[in-house]
Amino acid sequence: MPPSRLTQFVPPFLRPLLRGLHHAVVDRRDARRLECRRQAMLPLGWGAEIRVGDFRARITDGPNAWTMYKDIFLRKIYHFDPQRADPLVIDGGSNIGMSILYVKSICPAARVIGFEPDSAIHQLLEENIAINGLRQVTLVNAALGNRDGTATFVTDESAGGALGDGVGGITVQVRRLRDYLTEPIDFLKLNIEGAEWDVLADCEAQLRQVREMVIEYHHLPDLPRTLHDILGLLHRQGFEYLINDFDGTTNGAVNPPFRLALDSRYFLLIYAKRLD
Repeated sequence: MPPSRLTQFVPPFLRPLLRGLHHAVVDRRDARRLECRRQAMLPLGWGAEIRVGDFRARITDGPNAWTMYKDIFLRKIYHFDPQRADPLVIDGGSNIGMSILYVKSICPAARVIGFEPDSAIHQLLEENIAINGLRQVTLVNAALGNRDGTATFVTDESAGGALGDGVGGITVQVRRLRDYLTEPIDFLKLNIEGAEWDVLADCEAQLRQVREMVIEYHHLPDLPRTLHDILGLLHRQGFEYLINDFDGTTNGAVNPPFRLALDSRYFLLIYAKRLD
């Protein structure tokens, strides 16, 4: 018998408990289903195809694909509330396009500009846009930086990489975000592997064009500590913000008991919004 029918036979003071038990059962069932999907995705390799909601996606590898799917589609870390039928979205660090698929799932008419510097991953990104027949998506095979030109990009030979010097580096194009902030931007996503402060500082004045944004802040051993700079910039430009640490699975270094060392590695999400 459905809980809504069953509650008519239960005293009013016990009904919240009954509903809680029902949700706990459903949550456990969903958790088992998701764990089965996670286990099925883990062994998948480069170019394997998965279902992502109503979309198809070719991936770099199973573990990274699962993490992106969990964070973007299940936890909705890049959700925003469109204020017009065709919002303009800038996606810095598109990777295989999971975030673009999510944007299109909540607003099919959205206009998206996506940046991905790694040419091999960019090819998967192009394929994922094509196989889903997505329109009004412009893809730029470049990194975001504080100057136009070229730079060395070091890949991890999987789904990640960053600007910098190192073994196995490739030359990539670099574009300034400020040149794309010439009209109102409904949502800005930056997951650019440690270049977030350089990019934001270069376009501080233009950020008033942006209504909502999510920035992934990278605390890595070889990077300067710029979280306070980013928050100060957002404050100066009239943004309210909050900070999130993903979850203990994606970002295990933030789990208590807390520890910090010179080689600590963790990530934070900064959600910012203009309320004026």
